Amino acid sequence: SCSVTCGRVSFALGLHGPCASYDTACSASLVASHGSVRALQRSECDAALSAGVNMILDPAAMAGNAVAGFTSVRGRSHTFDARADGYARGEAVDAVASRCAVDAPVLRVWMVGSAIRQDGRSASLTAPNGQAQQGVLSASLADACLEVSEVAMLEAHGTGTALGDPIETGSLVGAVLSARHEALAVGSIKANIGHAEPAAGMAGLLEL
Repeated sequence: SCSVTCGRVSFALGLHGPCASYDTACSASLVASHGSVRALQRSECDAALSAGVNMILDPAAMAGNAVAGFTSVRGRSHTFDARADGYARGEAVDAVASRCAVDAPVLRVWMVGSAIRQDGRSASLTAPNGQAQQGVLSASLADACLEVSEVAMLEAHGTGTALGDPIETGSLVGAVLSARHEALAVGSIKANIGHAEPAAGMAGLLEL
């Protein structure tokens, strides 16, 4: 089970801080990273390790996603593209070791804020909620004490679906672009490596 796997990492490395497994689908590794940030801020540990893993080992899961219409018939994630017809599954093993910066140069502070949210009510279980997305963007900026004008790049979820991408684009416009006068670079690593599912969020975080 995921709980045993997570505990095994702490056992092997001799770690004594908070230890938890997160099962939140595509956001799991980012939620784990959020947990690390909060644990560090509350002095529950002086260093934290967050990781996400996705290995495609079960053909049945691949077939199920295809039958449900989630995956692209072209085998690519065409993020924010007219060809978007679903996502391409990808594998990833990623990890981030973090600690609070003390009198560190600004360039070394690579993560200054974090926020998580849930869609709540939406059109369906898999349909995103644009208002909720705007809320999490605004909350993350507030937690980082940043103005939208200070954002240089945005790494989007960007699965490459005809349903999700337009909603996410609208959320970006509402929460970020509407308050800016400069252009903003927006991308998604999924267009290059596919959708790593529970490891996808951290892959995008590392790309930044």
